[in-house]
Amino acid sequence: MATADDRRTMSPPPASGDLALYIRLLRDARRYWPHIALVFLLDLLAIPLALLTPVPFALVIDSVLGDQPVAGPLADLSDTGVLLVATLLFVAVAAMSQLQTLASSLMSGWTAERLTLDFRARVFRHLQRLSLSYHDVAGTSDSVYRIQYDAPAISHVAVRGVTPLITAGVTLAAMIYITARIDLELALIALAVSPILFVLAGISRRVARPRWRHVKRLESSSMSVVHEVLGNLRVVKGFGQEDREQQRFVDASSSSLNARMKVSAVEGLAGSLIALTTAIGTALVLFVGAVHVQSGVLTLGELTLVIGYMSQLYAPLKSLSGSITTLQSSLASGERAYAVLDQANDVQTAPHPRPLSRARGKVRFEGVTFAYQPDQPVLQDVTLDVPAGTKIGIQGMTGSGKTTLVSLLMRFYDPVAGRILLDDIDLRDYRVEDLRSQFAIVLQEPVLFSRSIAENIAYARPDATFEDVVRAAQSANAHDFISNMPDGYESLVGERGMRLSGGERQRISLARAFLKDAPILILDEPTSAIDVRTERLIVKAMERLMHGRTTFMIAHRLSTLARSDLRVEVKDGRILPVEAPSSPAPKRHRSPLQGVRGGSR
Repeated sequence: MATADDRRTMSPPPASGDLALYIRLLRDARRYWPHIALVFLLDLLAIPLALLTPVPFALVIDSVLGDQPVAGPLADLSDTGVLLVATLLFVAVAAMSQLQTLASSLMSGWTAERLTLDFRARVFRHLQRLSLSYHDVAGTSDSVYRIQYDAPAISHVAVRGVTPLITAGVTLAAMIYITARIDLELALIALAVSPILFVLAGISRRVARPRWRHVKRLESSSMSVVHEVLGNLRVVKGFGQEDREQQRFVDASSSSLNARMKVSAVEGLAGSLIALTTAIGTALVLFVGAVHVQSGVLTLGELTLVIGYMSQLYAPLKSLSGSITTLQSSLASGERAYAVLDQANDVQTAPHPRPLSRARGKVRFEGVTFAYQPDQPVLQDVTLDVPAGTKIGIQGMTGSGKTTLVSLLMRFYDPVAGRILLDDIDLRDYRVEDLRSQFAIVLQEPVLFSRSIAENIAYARPDATFEDVVRAAQSANAHDFISNMPDGYESLVGERGMRLSGGERQRISLARAFLKDAPILILDEPTSAIDVRTERLIVKAMERLMHGRTTFMIAHRLSTLARSDLRVEVKDGRILPVEAPSSPAPKRHRSPLQGVRGGSR
């Protein structure tokens, strides 16, 4: 469970500025710049269409209902002809506007979805490569939230944020120019309210951003309740705690709901003030414009045209102001997504790693100390020699550090002191991918994916043929039960393999290890949760699997460890010697604790 201090370290740092975040988001979207440019051009087509929209009304009012002469190619038309042209022009402009909107919507939608997919994949890839220490603190649900809900920020900003802002700015300039050509005084009156709009937007932005960050954190916490309960549903049902968990979810969700309502109130108030400000501006233009009509400065049709442009003028102004406010949610999400991408991996590959194709399997721990939390060491000054091909048994109480020992060997974590050698080379000198390819793992709780049995076995070697998969299953004593299933190797195992028994899941896990054919084998309590008959089948398969491999066996059952060549005990984070197994070992080794510092007390 993450502490409050831990959560604070995972929170995104305060933004260095909207511009810096915009630039970073747009730079990451550079692959789609041509598509964004096309969206921008399609949006620009809306400007001349917006300028043409009020023209038919002005034409009808001045030249059909009024007595203003028609200039240009329409000069010889009758009033009926002018009315017909104005009507057709209105329909044509409306049709072209709808086509422009449809094309822009389709293009922006496609671009946004592709951007989101690519950014989600990037965040997901980085999360997979972060060390387990990050995930131990952050939790799975927080990572899922950042992938699913924070990653789309890039499309909201790049496509639905920046492009409309630029388009609105161009539209605003065009409307001001046309309005000033008709009546400069009215244009200045209309523009007089714009500073107020941007002041309101700026205040709203400063207030909304930290509140949106808080909302994101609370929503991630409520998702963690769902993830935790559904992942442990058997325990929840077994103890009859459905109502309690329901209330826990409601409480967590209520907190995020209240926070979202507060930020919505801020944005709603800002929107209302912006709308009220534009209404005042329109009223002033209407009042002064009417006076100008009465004095003969404007015709009624020109006033109608100006009022029409006022709505077009204030639309981009409101869009600019409103977008600045509503983008705060996306910018807060962008900060959270980048907080993940900026997270450094504790387990780093050396600048010039040594190649490793297949290890011999000689392992040595030299003065290794490790702690998940500062000042709380799990392993202390561990020194241990494991010759290649040795089966070493590791025993100890729960929480003593047995699994941590092999986790360090696979570089899920790095020691805080000391080093671990594989074939006399420090693990940190190998590529992480090459190193981990040297291990096959069989855990106490087998990890299966919601795919077919064949796919789960082939997970160790995706390029394996079906014949390879069958041979691995036969070696693991799993072929018979698989063949008796309705769909055989194509049978789906369900989420986490729950359609299979524990013994069946374990044998599939063993088959996966057989298929990988790695030089080092890790068996972490592989027979602790199965019946005696199934254990015999698994033990026989394990004996075949261990042959010729360096094997680390973690077990509580001493009968399992009796097959080891060497045996050690992990106690209080230290390695202690254990009596040699009663059965004769196949070969003699020097003590694995030779040269240990602090090995016994």
